[in-house]
This record gives sequence, C-alpha cells and structure tokens, in this order.
Amino acid sequence: MLLRTLLLSLVAASLGAAEVPTRKILFFTKSSGYEHEVISWAKGQPSFAEKELLVLGKENNWEFTFSKDGSKFSPEYLAQFDALLFYTTGDLCDLGRDKNPPMTLAGKQAIFDFVRGGKGFIGTHSTSDTFHTDNESQKGPERYLNHCEKADPFVKFLGAEFIIHGKQQVAKNTVVDPTFPGFEKVGESFSFQEEWYSLKDYNSDIHALTLIDAPAMDGTMYERPPYPNCWARNEGKGRIFYTAMGHREDVWTNPIYRQILVGGIKFALGDVKGDTTPNLMKVAPGASVNPKYVAPKAAAVVTPATK
Repeated sequence: MLLRTLLLSLVAASLGAAEVPTRKILFFTKSSGYEHEVISWAKGQPSFAEKELLVLGKENNWEFTFSKDGSKFSPEYLAQFDALLFYTTGDLCDLGRDKNPPMTLAGKQAIFDFVRGGKGFIGTHSTSDTFHTDNESQKGPERYLNHCEKADPFVKFLGAEFIIHGKQQVAKNTVVDPTFPGFEKVGESFSFQEEWYSLKDYNSDIHALTLIDAPAMDGTMYERPPYPNCWARNEGKGRIFYTAMGHREDVWTNPIYRQILVGGIKFALGDVKGDTTPNLMKVAPGASVNPKYVAPKAAAVVTPATK
C-alpha cells in the first residue's frame, strides 16, 4: 500500500511538472552608454551572464531570448514574452556606444504597456543607469539632485535611478522583507564584493527589499543614510523587480545573488506572490538624502623640464 501511494505521488508530481508552462523571457542588453563586460559579446556568444541564465533557465523551465536590438521593440514583438529582463545603459533610443539598433519612442512606450497589461519586468545592475532624467549623463552637481517629479518615465517605471558608484568593496545589505521570493534563506543580512550603486529619485510606491549600509562604506558617494538597492513594485496589472547587483562575474555565480534573482524573476512572472506594499518612508526615511557633489581633482599639469 505504501509503495502504491509513493508511485501515485511520483506520477502526480511528474504530471504536475509537465503541466508547468515554459516561461519566455527576453534578456535585453543594449548598451547605449557603457557596456559591462559581463554582458559583452566581444568575446563571443553567449556572454557570461547569458551562460548563467541558461543554467537558471534549465532549472526553472525558462526559455531565454538574448538580444541587443532595440528596433524590434513593439507590442507585437513583446507579446511573445512573459517578462523582460534588462541589463542596459544610456538612452536606448540612441545608437550610442555599442552601435546596436536603437528602439523608437513607440518601442519605449511598448515596454510600459507590456507590463501594465499584466506582464513582468526585471532590472539588473545598470538598468538604473538607463534613460536618465534630463540627460543627466553629465557628471556635474545637477546629477546629484533629486528630480522625482520630472524624472524620465522609465525612471519612474523602474523605481529609481543611478547617480554614481565608488570603488568595488564589501558592503553589508540588510534584508527588509525576508518573506519576499528569493530572500527566504538569505538571512538577516549579506555582504560580498561588488560595484555598489548610489541611487536617487526613488518612487514613493516601491517596496524596499534590502538596505545598503552606506555610512559604513568607503567613498564620498556613500556619505548618506542607508538606502534601498533591491525593491519591487506594481505597474498597472504587472510586476517590477530591480536589483542593483550584478556587475561582477563572481556575483552572478554567488548563491545569494542567484537566490535573489530567481525569486525576483518568479515574482515578475507572476508565478509566486510577493508583498509590494509601499514601505520606503518606513524603512528608509533618509533615502532622499543624496551624497554631496565633490568636484573631481584637476589633472596635474606637467611642464617640460628646462635646461
């Protein structure tokens, strides 16, 4: 009897697994600005991040499409996907540094409509360095100011934008919501070497998932209260997840990052539930306090020696 029950359970599990639909995800990596090595095709395809995603896809029944072609973005093209996963930089409507085809403004709007209609969006690392407010690619003091009300629609959609980063270092991240998908086994906090972003223009409706211990970090760009660097939010009927991590190859293979990323993708796909109750002012009341702008040191002028 016990053996029969076990066999029936295995058959049921097998049938259940077969019924789980394959999820289709577009991993988009056009870099109109700086292109990160982890998503570069310069050394052949696929990139390091793409190789890791293929492993995660096999484990989770996800089918990835890898692209740097922004011209494909349209409601018809995006309709084939269940979620969009971005690792991008700069104005994606501009040819930019990588010279890959840019998207049109209609293509940019298609992203918003795709998610508002009930689909998912996952942003990793430099996605917050994309479509800057008022072309804040300049490095001057203007970039250190908050412009929440006039922020680019993509910044509002994502939940915040990048200001600057300092040297790579080990930093402590406190987990705000250990019940959110991907954070259940992470613990109260985690720390590892990474290129940590300083961010601004936070949407008041984000659900912060981690807070970085900025005051303990090295660099003037972190002289500010703790602020979120992972969060989730709803956009219409859809779901958005962002993590500022993902610069280094060893982060992509780090079990903690992989847990967080997999959980975020599952949430964005709608396959698991996650709390998106706005909590920014409760858990990070100082998030809108940005670091002070520090002008870069002028290059030393070298004069030729005189005889």
